Amino acid sequence: MKNQHSSHLLLLLLATLFISTSGALGKFIDMPTPVIIWWRSIIAMVLLYGFCRFKRISLKISSKKHIPKTIISGLFMAAHWITYFYALKLSNVAIGMLSLFTYPIITTLLEPIFIKVKFDPIYIILGFMVLFGMYILVPEFNLENTHVKGILFGLLSALFYALRNILSKKLVAHYHSTSIMLYQLFVITIVLLPVMFFLETSGIKTQYPYVILLAVFTTAIGHTMLVNSLNHFTVSTASIISSTQPILGIIIAFIFLNEIPTVNTFIGGSIILATVVIESIRSRKIN
Repeated sequence: MKNQHSSHLLLLLLATLFISTSGALGKFIDMPTPVIIWWRSIIAMVLLYGFCRFKRISLKISSKKHIPKTIISGLFMAAHWITYFYALKLSNVAIGMLSLFTYPIITTLLEPIFIKVKFDPIYIILGFMVLFGMYILVPEFNLENTHVKGILFGLLSALFYALRNILSKKLVAHYHSTSIMLYQLFVITIVLLPVMFFLETSGIKTQYPYVILLAVFTTAIGHTMLVNSLNHFTVSTASIISSTQPILGIIIAFIFLNEIPTVNTFIGGSIILATVVIESIRSRKIN
């Protein structure tokens, strides 16, 4: 049982690493945000569809009552990605990712309302530790620059992400995690298709290598693994453990975008990592 828990935890951390690339890629890719999300979705959707066919994963929706949940979860995912990328474009990778990572706190407050999960007060303590770590990490709040707008978009993205994860938790008991992600990508692709006729799309000719990286590693692999982890962890546990994403994202941005972290980055990052260690130990004992 402990070996299985360690394996599940390792896969969750690997998913976190893949998803962490979204910050640097979202900031770097030079195309309108909705266009980036559409290309990201359709490439990942085709890849996941091929994987489902290869693995003979059923794509049949077993109950009509699951259709609205599937569609809404896809809409929340689309809203999360769009607002998150706007946060990155308006500010920087650090602020964009850190404002997004209020979602563990939002999740802990919402999860008991939507899912029959007993509320654990420790999540509030750990959530505020994450929030405090992010507060230290944020360079400077200036109401006269675009960083504030970036933070607001990041907070909105956090709300959408928390709701998407909670709905995915409801679906993961009935469907394979890969098929759930495929359904959500299908919804995003259909909803955002009109933007391809109204926004500038020629940038894909030069940006396609980075869009493919975003679609394959960040989306198809990373997010599917994250959804799969909900089979073994509560949404709150998965959320808090994946709070290493800002740290990894800032490191990736430093390497590839030359966004230099400050001393506050190391202090705030240490606090966030402390919450991850605490929750990892707690979830190991519970499981």
